[in-house]
Amino acid sequence: MDKFYLERPSIDRKEEIIDYINEFVKYKSNINGTGQLDKFLNGYTFEETLERDLNMENKEYALQNGRCPGKTFLLIRESDNKIVGTINLRWDLNERLLRFGGHIGYGIRPTERRKGYNKINLYLGLIEAKKIGLDNVMLDCDVNNIGSDKTLKALGGKLERKEINPYDGVLTNVYWFNVEDTLNNYKNVYEPFISIKNIKKR
Repeated sequence: MDKFYLERPSIDRKEEIIDYINEFVKYKSNINGTGQLDKFLNGYTFEETLERDLNMENKEYALQNGRCPGKTFLLIRESDNKIVGTINLRWDLNERLLRFGGHIGYGIRPTERRKGYNKINLYLGLIEAKKIGLDNVMLDCDVNNIGSDKTLKALGGKLERKEINPYDGVLTNVYWFNVEDTLNNYKNVYEPFISIKNIKKR
């Protein structure tokens, strides 16, 4: 059984992070859950990109850059030390993100999809949400994104509304999670997939 843990991005993972993000470009797939880590595609150096991403947890810095504070994590598969996904956790949301976007963005690299990894990714992300004191979190997804919609339902998300997102014109499902309830209700399902490395960080 594969086990997984979350890790903060670092310069030690430079080539792996670049490879991870370039895979989305190669497969013409939307890049989600990477926080600021994909900014090297817009002309920043990787070092500038990493510094920007790590600084986003500082509220003042985030607001100066027109963002909400947040943290990005890499989803690491322990057996081969490979980045298979990312998750971005945000707090102190502005009005726009409380309508669409929410507290968490996530993604799995194209070649690792349809293996159930994003459910583990989200469960680990909710553990991080609990650590910073978030009791309820919102996530959304395009109604045509069947995989993401299944993930949100699989962890007990409650559909609040189905509405066209005015920022992109896409019909979107908006889900809310009670963090404590989800972690308790799905503990036996997902904790067997969590590496001891992640458990030690709690």
